[in-house]
Amino acid sequence: MSPIEILAAFFGFVSVWLTIRQHIGCWPTGIIQVILYISIFFEARLYSDMLLQVFYVFLLAYGWYTWVNGKTSSGELPVTVLPVLKRFFWIQITLIGTLILGYIMKTNTRADFAYLDAWQTVMSLIAQYLMSFKILESWLLWIAVDILSVGIYYVKGLYPTTLLYGMFLIMAFMGFFAWQKAFREASLSSPLPAATTPDKRE
Repeated sequence: MSPIEILAAFFGFVSVWLTIRQHIGCWPTGIIQVILYISIFFEARLYSDMLLQVFYVFLLAYGWYTWVNGKTSSGELPVTVLPVLKRFFWIQITLIGTLILGYIMKTNTRADFAYLDAWQTVMSLIAQYLMSFKILESWLLWIAVDILSVGIYYVKGLYPTTLLYGMFLIMAFMGFFAWQKAFREASLSSPLPAATTPDKRE
């Protein structure tokens, strides 16, 4: 247990709490968290997780930009849902990405839990990307990621991080229900189409 890990866990908790509330402050606090975790995961030899944090810096910056500039005439960026076909698309991307990244880490590094770590990494990237557009299903991916993360980090002895992801799991359920409520309320007041991210981004 290190002071850096405790500090990273604190910023991670604050970031998720602000995300549930759809507060723009979730993005800068999230960036601080992932920068701290780059060094933590390097020391733990969780290289897929370390690589994930690097990508997170860019995704969080992108999400920050999207939330600021994606507002509608009636207010903030609305919560939306994915069409069925796009759900299948992201499932396929998850499977393919996990197999590729897991194989690379298994054969070229000393990474522990190569395929599980890769699965966690790919799902996290997709969840973070979808969250940039306030897509409800991003919380379901975070729930799966948090369950897996609790097990991996406990085995690796990263106890503050294990506790953090246990709280993340609870908060992911809270976030899902909060965003689901916001989506339903928006749909009742003004029916919204399902989320459609630009094809060029997929």
